[in-house]
Amino acid sequence: MDNENQSVTIGQKLHDARVAKGYTLDDLQKNTKIQKRYLMAIEDNNFDALPGEFYVRAFVKQYADSVGLNGQELLNDFNHKLPDTEDPEYVDRVNDDNPQTRSVQRKADERTEKIRRYIPIAAVSVVVLIILIAIWVAAAKSTRNTAKTEIETSKVSVSGSSSSSKSSSAKKAKKKASTSNTKVSFSQLSATDSDLTYRVKGASKTPKIKLSVTEASGSDSATSDSSATSAWMSVTADGSSLWQAALTAGKSHTVSLPANTSSVTINSGNAPVTKISVDGKQMKLPTASSQVRNVILQLNGSADSSSTETSSSTTDTTTDTTGTQTGTDTGTTGY
Repeated sequence: MDNENQSVTIGQKLHDARVAKGYTLDDLQKNTKIQKRYLMAIEDNNFDALPGEFYVRAFVKQYADSVGLNGQELLNDFNHKLPDTEDPEYVDRVNDDNPQTRSVQRKADERTEKIRRYIPIAAVSVVVLIILIAIWVAAAKSTRNTAKTEIETSKVSVSGSSSSSKSSSAKKAKKKASTSNTKVSFSQLSATDSDLTYRVKGASKTPKIKLSVTEASGSDSATSDSSATSAWMSVTADGSSLWQAALTAGKSHTVSLPANTSSVTINSGNAPVTKISVDGKQMKLPTASSQVRNVILQLNGSADSSSTETSSSTTDTTTDTTGTQTGTDTGTTGY
């Protein structure tokens, strides 16, 4: 295999496999959800054109699996010709070249600066409030005992009423927030190693998809930092691309879907650390055995229809250590 690698590049091998399968680049783009320009760059061995070296191996593996090659064996055979995904410099380059990450950081800095500007104003307001309270106490002491008693009685009454009102308002707000989050439900329609399809019910007319990245489990705390875990993601609604970028651990991005959207495809280049929420309700996705995964959401449910439908029975879906799910749905299944 070493002699073959010297004469045949990884891009040429993938190109030949695609042609042998009779696939065009458009066919492969539809199957892998990887943009056509990235597929062309892989065939030309132009890995610098990809979103970042951190994702070269993930894209190459998905390409190989789609054209009938063993992606992992191909990566092992051409390991010395591919970028080292563990090199922190590659991760830093992805973050530096990502305007979305810089924009989020800039907004965070602006919020911090605003807080610093308002601290003196808040301090002065507190001092003024203390002075007013002291004046009021002094004036109350100068009145007659009977008037003072009436004022204190009134104050206790108003304070009790205010506390009761605040408690009632807090309970209503908490109940409303709980109802808003729990009305969204998900039903799994199909599942493969790299593709999951769900029906979403109870979402709003313009649902909000929140994407976030968590720290990879089992990472070495002595060598890892917030930038060592990241994922390149894209969101497509009814065939139209809405957003695509790389997110690092601890960061999130919310995409507002157009009204009457029926289908959403979320592509993740680092599935094990990707989290997805719809209208504030986080999806409980099975453990990913594939680095790249597509999550397809069918938004054909509504708040009205979901309230009138009932579930006859549900068989829990279990996930083994390889991420394979088994389960039999006997009714509408949701979280």
